[in-house]
Amino acid sequence: MFSRLRKLSLLLLALLAVLGLSACGDSHTRVTTGTYAGEAGDAAPYVNVGPLLYEVQVSRELNPANEEDASYLQGLSAEQRKLEPGEEWFAMFIQVYNISSHPHPAASTFTIYDTQNNIYTPIVPAETNAFSYLGGTVPPKGQIPAFGTTADDSGPQGALLLYKLKVLSLDNRPLELRIVSPEDPSDFATVELDV
Repeated sequence: MFSRLRKLSLLLLALLAVLGLSACGDSHTRVTTGTYAGEAGDAAPYVNVGPLLYEVQVSRELNPANEEDASYLQGLSAEQRKLEPGEEWFAMFIQVYNISSHPHPAASTFTIYDTQNNIYTPIVPAETNAFSYLGGTVPPKGQIPAFGTTADDSGPQGALLLYKLKVLSLDNRPLELRIVSPEDPSDFATVELDV
């Protein structure tokens, strides 16, 4: 009887392991394109760039008169704060995951394109901005923003990438984000942003 129960237990464990692994999907499949479509990243894709995974949590226009949005603009110089006529602030909150057992550098090139080929690069606030994406090296099994930081604990739960967009570009949607590997410029992924 004991032998039979033991065999049954082993069989059940094996079955659970197979089910668990099948739920993970094909870990060798690289995803290099996706469409962001969900609040707080509910349906946002994880895209592979180099050995890291990137996920856009939220992308949206900012209103500097709003208290929360004003906090995202902290650490900008007077020159950086100036908006030209027809421009507005646009924020994107991103998470970066290192699921490997080795440290890897995070991307520093995040470019937004509209359908008219207008190109936008991030405005980088001073390090005093607790939400700002700073890049750097992601430790093994680590993430950006780091666990327990202000950016991780905030509503968007992502590191801030801040842009000045022409209002016309919001009419020239979809906007597309390109993330480029810091180790190989030919290795990149694109995400269609839902604004």
